[in-house]
Amino acid sequence: MSREIAPAKTAAAKRARWESGLVIVDKAGGMTSHDVVARIRRLAGTRRVGHAGTLDPMATGVLVIGVEKATRLLGYLMLTEKEYAATIRLGQSTTTDDAEGEPTGGAPAAAIARAAMDAEIAKLTGKIMQVPPGVSAIKVNGERAYKLTRAGAAPELAARPVTIHSFTVTSVRPSGDYLDIDAVIRCSSGTYIRALARDLGAALGVGGHLTALRRTAVGPYHLDQAHTLEELENKDPAEERTPPTPDPQSATAAPPSDDITAAGAPSVPPGMPVSWVTPLAEAAAAAFPRLDLSADDARRLAQGARLPLPPQLSAPPSPNPQAPITKAPITQALPADQTPIAAFAPDGTLVALVTPESGSLRSLAVFIDVQQTLGGRRGGLRDG
Repeated sequence: MSREIAPAKTAAAKRARWESGLVIVDKAGGMTSHDVVARIRRLAGTRRVGHAGTLDPMATGVLVIGVEKATRLLGYLMLTEKEYAATIRLGQSTTTDDAEGEPTGGAPAAAIARAAMDAEIAKLTGKIMQVPPGVSAIKVNGERAYKLTRAGAAPELAARPVTIHSFTVTSVRPSGDYLDIDAVIRCSSGTYIRALARDLGAALGVGGHLTALRRTAVGPYHLDQAHTLEELENKDPAEERTPPTPDPQSATAAPPSDDITAAGAPSVPPGMPVSWVTPLAEAAAAAFPRLDLSADDARRLAQGARLPLPPQLSAPPSPNPQAPITKAPITQALPADQTPIAAFAPDGTLVALVTPESGSLRSLAVFIDVQQTLGGRRGGLRDG
């Protein structure tokens, strides 16, 4: 599930300064994912903000932030693949399996042969069973594992299946008795990179831990799309946004006040498009297979009805574990991994995320209200 999403409880909170969509943040080291969410809430003028996949304070890189309706995408984005640039130190183990823990032993690793290291890395590639770190956020009898560990009652966590699509060593550097390894790792969601470091060191008999971690991609979202918090705070929305279409009925109305304000932020009308927010429909199209609906089917789906399974979704393709981190539009068949499908109205509006079930399409999350689909005051859906 997604994290740090707060409901909109007041009218002011519903009038976010930014439109619904995703913001790709390049998280700095030393701050938590919650810290990022708190700062985006102030900038966006809404409490409806969450993130897809926690990054530890030590880690940097891609953190996908959802604003307003896009928070409902986050739980599904967390199921996708991720890519990391990591540095693993062989020759020392720690209590946390990373550089923030206390040393717990090790053995000289500088003389480890490359062939031996590659052989153990090969065993950690593909579908494997991985024991999460004791300081993970996994719940054990209602308590977080890291809390139990810090209280001196470290739980025994069960191994769980993860997939390491690739584990590519890019550099090997001796450092005294240690051996530092730089690697690019592409893996399934739920993988702990520090557990890979721990297990590689254990397999080689020297101990190992993670010393640096940078997330370079989450699904289709990459570092080249990311903004630091400082960049976002220094942007001028008045220069970036698309001017709104005037509403004659509200021309004389006083603008509503916001209950969340970023100190010194330029004034932005509610719900305005800004270049650093990927709009809801565009974000869904990039992350999930696409299905285009007729206007009638869009209305039915928005009202909670199931739709017949389209012919092009009837037969699953052969899985390709080496495929790049992307979700191409549906043209032939249902994705083999049962990835949610983004269903769009004829005008390009995102209607819902759906999943095939018992020969029909069932809604997982609906993003358009019934008034819109029935042609209410905000306009209906038309084929065209």
